[in-house]
Amino acid sequence: MDAPRSVEDAPRSVELVEHAPATRLVLPDAVGRALAASGIVDATPDPYTPGHWLLRAGSKVGAVAVTGPGGGEPVTVRITPKVPIVRLFFLLGYSLDPRRSWRDGEVEVAEHRDLLPALAHAVERLADRALRQGLLQGYRATEESALVVRGRIREAEQIRRRFGAMLPIEVAYDEFTTDIAENRILRAAVERLLRLPGIPRDVRRRLAHQRARLTDVTAIMRGQPIPDWRPTRLNSRYHRALRLARVILDGASAEHGPGDLRIDGFLFDMNKLFEDFVTTALRETFQGRGRGSGGHTARLQDSHHLDEAAAIRMKPDLVLYGPDGTPCAVADAKYKAERPGGYPDADLYQMLAYCTALGLREGHLVYAKGNAPHAAHQVRHAGIVIHQHALDLDQEPVGLLMDIEEVAQRLANTPRV
Repeated sequence: MDAPRSVEDAPRSVELVEHAPATRLVLPDAVGRALAASGIVDATPDPYTPGHWLLRAGSKVGAVAVTGPGGGEPVTVRITPKVPIVRLFFLLGYSLDPRRSWRDGEVEVAEHRDLLPALAHAVERLADRALRQGLLQGYRATEESALVVRGRIREAEQIRRRFGAMLPIEVAYDEFTTDIAENRILRAAVERLLRLPGIPRDVRRRLAHQRARLTDVTAIMRGQPIPDWRPTRLNSRYHRALRLARVILDGASAEHGPGDLRIDGFLFDMNKLFEDFVTTALRETFQGRGRGSGGHTARLQDSHHLDEAAAIRMKPDLVLYGPDGTPCAVADAKYKAERPGGYPDADLYQMLAYCTALGLREGHLVYAKGNAPHAAHQVRHAGIVIHQHALDLDQEPVGLLMDIEEVAQRLANTPRV
């Protein structure tokens, strides 16, 4: 189908696929420049046809709405992941909570083809389960001016603000309330989803119902930090909803571009999701082996140095340590498009540096499955072998975790220099 011929014919919704070839279409120049500057997609003007732009999605998936100067109807850009939604949710659920990873049917998302509607549906279902027994209550530290003493008197604040006056009194106390971090996070995620484009009407209606349940909870204003929460036995029914809510809040995108352009939406980085899944699954594999793991300990994003002066820091995705505390294996997860001839050479150079600095004879790169099969490269004059593993993400979770087990076995058998 030919692209529209004028800006007036420009589409109000653009559909892209992660790492697919570029799509050529008409866009207002201001919108095209905003997309190019945002890094959401690769956006370049078509050198042969004025008014046309070439858009290519990378590893970020989700949906954003771009509103031009003076308002008007926004242009919505939707980026679909290559991984089926059900598989993506398994990767996400396992990364968030490997001991209670996403199970088919627990929250049905297969009915939604796009990521954002599926996430909105999942957040609403999990919030409904969390709130079914009523809002969680807890103690919140409160400081205020009062006419009666409650808790303890803030003496220094009383002197500084009241200059010897007896009333009001500056007090501090712990209040038992529903206005706690857990409920604030849920409300913020629900309200965020209600503002995003592409949420189905029935899901939007149910989200509005959850917002009504949380109406007495203080809203988190835009720009305010998200409060911290700690998983405990008392808030266990909130755990899954809170973890997914943080995904929504961390992936939120709202910013003003040049000329009063506004970009608002949700984006999810498949690079980070793949890295989180692979490293979490490898760590869980070694922990699950117990004594059979040979005393191995896996650490994620552990800091090391390339040079003797400790000036060049490096942080491999996973380093495996032996019983004596010395590194015995290293792995990096790389979710990226392959070249037609194989994996990027830069990854090999990076892994060679890791192996050299850690004193290892083998290094392991783990990719999402693409064109190239498993490969092993013997580095000249170094005695180092770099393995490249390929994981097929479009398979049942049992098969995927079995592939992770094979990678873990190779890591456990890595020889030292």
